[in-house]
This record gives sequence, C-alpha cells and structure tokens, in this order.
Amino acid sequence: MNAPLNHPVPLLELDVLRTFVAIAETGSFTAAANAVFRTPSAVSMQIKKLEDLLGCSVFSRDARSVSLTADGELLLSYARRLLALNREAVSKFIMPDISGIVRLGSPDDFGERVLPSVLKRFAQTHPSIAVDVVIDQSANLRKRMANRQLDLTLLTCSDGIVDAGVQVVFTEPIVWAGARGGCAHLREPLPVSLWEEGCAWRASALDAMSRHGREYRIAYMSAHTAGQRAAILSDLAIAPLPKSFLREDLVELGPKDGLPKLGNYHIGMVVTPDASAPVRAAAEHIQAAFELFGDTGRF
Repeated sequence: MNAPLNHPVPLLELDVLRTFVAIAETGSFTAAANAVFRTPSAVSMQIKKLEDLLGCSVFSRDARSVSLTADGELLLSYARRLLALNREAVSKFIMPDISGIVRLGSPDDFGERVLPSVLKRFAQTHPSIAVDVVIDQSANLRKRMANRQLDLTLLTCSDGIVDAGVQVVFTEPIVWAGARGGCAHLREPLPVSLWEEGCAWRASALDAMSRHGREYRIAYMSAHTAGQRAAILSDLAIAPLPKSFLREDLVELGPKDGLPKLGNYHIGMVVTPDASAPVRAAAEHIQAAFELFGDTGRF
C-alpha cells in the first residue's frame, strides 16, 4: 500500500500560465508584458516563480532572444489546454445568457480561412450574440478601432513589433511559397508577389532579401491571398506566406533553393478598453480557437 503524500501537489496559477504562453508565442518578455498588461519586471517575477515551483527552467535566454527549453515545450501544451479548459468552464456559467452585437474586424486572409468555422461555433454557444464582420487591411483596421468603429479586431504583426494593447493569439513561420514543379524561384531577378507597405509578410521578405543580397522585382501585387495564390500557381512569382497557408499545389522554398529563411509573424487581437460582455465573450472564443489550432492544426 502506498504511503500518503506528506505534501500536496502544488497548484499552477492560470494567470502565470497565461504569461508563460504569451512569452512563448511572442519570443519576448517585453511583448508578452504588453499582451498581458503587466510590467516586464512583473512578468519576470512570474516566470521565476513558475520555474521555482517546477524545479526547472522553461526558457533559454540570451541578450537577443528567448526560446523554450525541452521542459518549456512540454509545459506549453499543458498550459494551453488548462487555459482553454478554464475558458470553457467559465463560459458554461456566465456566457449563455449574454446578448448583443459585436463589431469584429479581420484581415482578408483570416476572414476567408478562419472566421467561418470560428464564428459558426460561436453562434452555437452564444446564439443571442450577433457578429458584424469587417474585412480590411490591418492598417485600416487599426484606424477603425481608433475611431471606435470596431469592438475588436484581428491584425497581422511583424515579428518583434507588437504594439501595446495588442494581444498575440497565434505565431507561426512565414515561408516562401512556390508552385509545385515551378521555376519562378530560379529567375533573375527573383519575381515576387507582395503587397504594399504595412504588410507583415512583405516586411519579413524584403528584410531577408536585403540581408541575403538577392536581387528581386515585384512582379505581382495583390491585397488578397487568392490573388497571391494565383500569381504563385501560374508560376509568375513566388510569395511569402504563412506556413499554414500551404496546400498540395504549393511547396515551401528555402535555403536549398537559394532563398533566405524568413522569420515568424504574429496574429494579434485588439479589444476596445470598455468592452461589453458580448465583446469579451467573442474575444475569449477567438483566442481559444487559435490555441486549439496551435495544438491540433485545425480550426
């Protein structure tokens, strides 16, 4: 017969786990502090408390970057599941009776690929909340938020550039996408498909090519991912896209193809400071959907 434990198992604090996940997703204590509305010193104290509790280091840190240790990678999966379960449990008690209208903004790519399934589930759990959606570029969505024309919005953010008040809900790599069997990446100068200033994917691509010394020309411009895909599939150009956007007809190109590696980008969410209960419910639901995608690869 096993002897009873002399000491109870310590409890993980959800607030500390929320900070831990924010750091893991942004790769920065400072960006995470903005996301969870704490000071960098408070965030550092939370992580020290967590590491003391677990008896291991969850982050490797140097002067320029923060990355997860093997123990941190293991903890991240548990942390996301615990936070998602907490939101699910709370919503069962306080969300079903909420009613109202939520004005939601989203960039084109996620409005097409993510919102249909996310909003379908939200309508099932919150039938009394109506969601009005605006699809636009991230820069314009920021202006709409500033003018109080939206209650919350999704934005694309460049790696390492996350403004105060923007909560990072998802992070993934940007990759060069080319047509399967295509040869556009072999041409000189390199034909690329981009959008105008303000696009996080464009910024990552241009910075990488500048550092790599690769000559390029902008052969195709489109504000919509459907247009970008058309340019790639016709082998007119290659384009920087989120890795999750790749399908069977597109291939990832990289150093073996003479192309520089690209960094990550973030999907951020901005919620109006005086958010109503319906807005908070929608924000929680969207955040949970991205956490689920991070674990399963499916929205």
